[in-house]
Amino acid sequence: MTTTQLNQLSASVIENEEVMPGICLMWLEAPEIAASARPGQFVMLSCGGENLLRRPISIHQCHRENGLIALMYAVVGKGTDWLSKLQTGDSLSVLGPLGNGFRVNEDSRHLLLLGGGLGIAPLRFLADEALKQGKRVSLIQGARTELQVCPSHLLPEDASCHVTTENGAIGKKGLITHHLAEFLPDADQIIACGPMPMLKALAKEPQLSGKDIQVSLEVRMACGLGICYGCAVKTIKGMKTVCHDGPVFDIRDIHWDEVKI
Repeated sequence: MTTTQLNQLSASVIENEEVMPGICLMWLEAPEIAASARPGQFVMLSCGGENLLRRPISIHQCHRENGLIALMYAVVGKGTDWLSKLQTGDSLSVLGPLGNGFRVNEDSRHLLLLGGGLGIAPLRFLADEALKQGKRVSLIQGARTELQVCPSHLLPEDASCHVTTENGAIGKKGLITHHLAEFLPDADQIIACGPMPMLKALAKEPQLSGKDIQVSLEVRMACGLGICYGCAVKTIKGMKTVCHDGPVFDIRDIHWDEVKI
């Protein structure tokens, strides 16, 4: 397990805007977090005095040289609604970076990244780092409709990006799992983030047998430190907390039949 320096700080909002219906992108000045963050990790944000619990948000982009991090989040409740109203110059309390990130093998040449819905968020940071290392990156994002497709300017320029939509309005029609075959032959590693039904379907895909697959789990979190066990999942190595032991796991380590969807 790799550790990073945990920081709690007051971060300044540089920009906060809606980039898709109900989805916002916030840039924060948080140099201590940017310096040590790794793809796949997340932060916990305080969301105003009326919201007791912090909200976990994955790190979408990281500009170490400027001390900036970007967070992509869905506005789904009082906490994230409060976040969405922050403006340039406002500040908020940030705790992080938290969790264990993605593992990229040194000898991997081609990474296949699969993002379902908002699962695309942490994959941008990973793609950026992998491309800097000279690796080839293919990114498939899946969405219900064209309204949930991440804008192209928020995707890594040098990655091979593809889209699937359930209604076929943009890209290929169907689910991500319907269009994997053409990308699999030379993919050294597969890394996925998305809704639990998508990840559970990947775990049962016969065509992925024997592949190196990591998944980032999207679950409710309370403490973010592995103390409360509110985000525990059953694995082949016993009960693990998603916030502390994850959120990234080998897909075959999870007891998927016992995962709540």
